[in-house]
Amino acid sequence: MQRHLLGKCCAVLWLCQATLAQAAERTYVAAVYEHSVVLNPRPREPLGRRAALEHMRQNLDMLEKQAAAAARQGAQIIVFPEDAIHGFNYTRESISGYLETVPDPAAVSWSPCSEPDRFPDTEVLHRLSCMALKNALYLVANMPDRQDCDCRLDPRCPPDGRYQFNTDVVFSANGTIVARYHKQNLYFEAAFDVPPHCEHVTFDTPFAGKFGVFTCFDILFYEPAVSLVEKWGVRQLVYPTAWMNQLPLLAAVQFQRAFSFAAGVTLLAANVRAGGLGMTGSGIFTPWHTVYQHNTENEEGQLLLATIPILDTETSRTSQEWAREPFSGNSHLEPQFCGGTQVCEQDPFPITPTSANSSSTFHSVMMYDNFTLVPLEGSEGNLTACDGLLCCHLLFRRSAAPGELYALGAFRGLHIIHGTYALEVCALVRCPGPTFTSCGGEIDHANTRMDFRLWGNFTTRYVFPSVLGSGMQLERPDRHGPEGAGFFMSKAGMARGLVTACLYGRVYHKDREA
Repeated sequence: MQRHLLGKCCAVLWLCQATLAQAAERTYVAAVYEHSVVLNPRPREPLGRRAALEHMRQNLDMLEKQAAAAARQGAQIIVFPEDAIHGFNYTRESISGYLETVPDPAAVSWSPCSEPDRFPDTEVLHRLSCMALKNALYLVANMPDRQDCDCRLDPRCPPDGRYQFNTDVVFSANGTIVARYHKQNLYFEAAFDVPPHCEHVTFDTPFAGKFGVFTCFDILFYEPAVSLVEKWGVRQLVYPTAWMNQLPLLAAVQFQRAFSFAAGVTLLAANVRAGGLGMTGSGIFTPWHTVYQHNTENEEGQLLLATIPILDTETSRTSQEWAREPFSGNSHLEPQFCGGTQVCEQDPFPITPTSANSSSTFHSVMMYDNFTLVPLEGSEGNLTACDGLLCCHLLFRRSAAPGELYALGAFRGLHIIHGTYALEVCALVRCPGPTFTSCGGEIDHANTRMDFRLWGNFTTRYVFPSVLGSGMQLERPDRHGPEGAGFFMSKAGMARGLVTACLYGRVYHKDREA
């Protein structure tokens, strides 16, 4: 079973690094639950309200057990996944029996548990509110929301007179609805509408201050995910998701970790568990440490807990590492290790890029994009792969395992399959097979250990670094950040084989050019 928890499966993570000494007393206990969702076997066929409630009851029963289990272990906030209550693959018409109207907490103060009859057809809201109240914790859940509109007054109102939103709802420890977020970036969700205006939703807690909210596919876009960090100053984020893993660059925990690390934020990520659809991967991610799981062995859900530091403006003033801005890297704060505990006087991987011979360059499709790649040869080397104006430079040394082919790849352009967004990517990948055409395919294990320094002349500052070890083990780069006219990361002394090392650059302003 591929579960990678630091400590026990429901471990409590105590962060006691020297850089956090001043903030160590300012912690809270967070929980996320990866839920094996009970699906509607015929989601495209409409259900009446009673049948829909019976279906959702099966999922709510399990969520209630997990909320209680988290509370017994001291959790102050719990995050449940996207689609965990109702499932997915509905049409606009077939989801109608599942819809409830979630009132705007900015306009209405309401605890559904305390006032169950105030609004009609809110049985799910009542159940969730009572979970929060009974267990005295903040609770984040995802559900389908109906908001009526008038086509005569609202030109964006759908023809059937209602908006249908993929909605996150946050309940306080007394059961009151304190936040409502309508998902901005939909991913093949025919049942739902894009909200007329992008929402930047936050909520305050007595134990950890401010949190922001966004959902699943939102994480790949500036609005609202990055905007919450940069423009709203949010450093703690709750993240319900129903993410289908896609190696080698976008496995759930791989990018959750990369986002937390690059943005310098805490991310409480709860994914659904649906093995047949490649859905798994949840965790509690801080800029320093993680508790996570990636389960491909069974359909069991998993509750994760961690004690983590509060990240806010006060932490910014008292923590050395937190003195950096989001997306600025850590190269000016952390020593570079040459291996073991020896600190290098200089960077052990100085870049002196060389161009690859044209005969060694090849093309292969990775994540539906046409990458330009160069194979790694020998036990060490210095090579370059370019795609248009983007050039990726790699300096490496390795203990090569027989039969394992690696390649350095570059891609600069517009990704247009399963979403449209602009990318600049430098990726060092293990190829699943012995031929160049296999490079870019999915694989999650490797035996080749690699020390490397990867650099690209990125035109964007939004670069998300990730290092993935064999068996879906997450590694943290030793150093990363802007350097010259680009961005780099380096890693030495890996304890396991390297599957992927990636600098995933998002060129947000070019999305609008699509």
